[in-house]
Amino acid sequence: MARRRYQCGCVILKGQVWYGKYRDDVVEQDGTVRRVQRRTPLGTKEEYPTKRLAERKLEQILCRINAVEYRPGRVATLAEFAERWKVEILTKGKDSSQGADKSHLTRHILPYLGKLRLDAIGVENQQTFVTHLADEVSYKSVLNILSTLSSILDTAKNWGYVCEGVDQHKLVLPGRGIKKEAACFNAEQVRNILQIAEDPWRLMFAHAALLGLRAGEILGLRVEDVDPQTRTLNIRQGAWRGKVQTVKNTASENTLPIPAVLDGWFHEYLRMWKPNPLGLLFCNRNCRPYTSQKVVEYQLWPLLDALKIKRAGFHAFRHAHTTLLLEGGASPKVAQRQLRHSDPRVTLGIYAHLVEGTHREAVEKLASFLVPSGPNEEGVPLRIQ
Repeated sequence: MARRRYQCGCVILKGQVWYGKYRDDVVEQDGTVRRVQRRTPLGTKEEYPTKRLAERKLEQILCRINAVEYRPGRVATLAEFAERWKVEILTKGKDSSQGADKSHLTRHILPYLGKLRLDAIGVENQQTFVTHLADEVSYKSVLNILSTLSSILDTAKNWGYVCEGVDQHKLVLPGRGIKKEAACFNAEQVRNILQIAEDPWRLMFAHAALLGLRAGEILGLRVEDVDPQTRTLNIRQGAWRGKVQTVKNTASENTLPIPAVLDGWFHEYLRMWKPNPLGLLFCNRNCRPYTSQKVVEYQLWPLLDALKIKRAGFHAFRHAHTTLLLEGGASPKVAQRQLRHSDPRVTLGIYAHLVEGTHREAVEKLASFLVPSGPNEEGVPLRIQ
């Protein structure tokens, strides 16, 4: 239904806030079109000292309604649309992504924004929501929750609902805070872990340390993914909470060379391996993939405690693999391909942990070049005259 006539709306001042009143057509759930009156805040008296300035702000809002191509939009509360979004969109994603998005919805988005209409969730309400989140969760969690909200609003907009998407450039996000150093095993710790671990755990940890695989990729490996002729490993699927799923992204699907020692352990393990319906290399007694958290809690942590190593997860092996790979002379391009990152900056920025010796050697070399005042042959410090 096209607009009936061009409208200018009206502006009123209530207290210290300007409000704009206008009419809009909305499509009900049954498909009928109803004309409703809108009342939206335009800004404060301080922002728009005169009525004319407030009217100009209202004109920007009315551009959509007064446009020739205007058609009535659909309205719903966020909670109502979220139910459709979960059925039509969320179920198409990976199980791991569904779990995180459902948690964002039930714990944060719906309790705070669920009763609002989609067209009311503009930049102002989004900013209030971000401020609320900043007091409860970390910076990274704020970004993840906003990503879920953005997916919902973008879907609603594409389906004809009146709403505004999330634009992070218009929002003031909380500070990043102090970033914690990621856990990373050193070479000696990895050797000790692999020395006392028993199969299948030794082979799991070896895949993480010698190839840098993620936990889900290891637990989703099949026997057929290993090519004994070319001594390569094909990464094609992963596992999450006992279910087989796709790997993290298309870049993660790749073929990696298997070192000789790992190839020997693999053939040794195959002598005790029992076939299962999914053909998994590592399979629990229920013929399902292991859960990574249980492997860490019941198998890895006892080994770390016995070796007096600080507790860490599967990813500490991946960090160690990258650090030792780069320090061994591998180029950033090789490390990027080994870890299957789409951007080499991720490899260097996150996983390149410099060990104490290498780091100190580089700093001492620079210092001796700039300030040649180190100890002389007799051990007496030199002084600059």
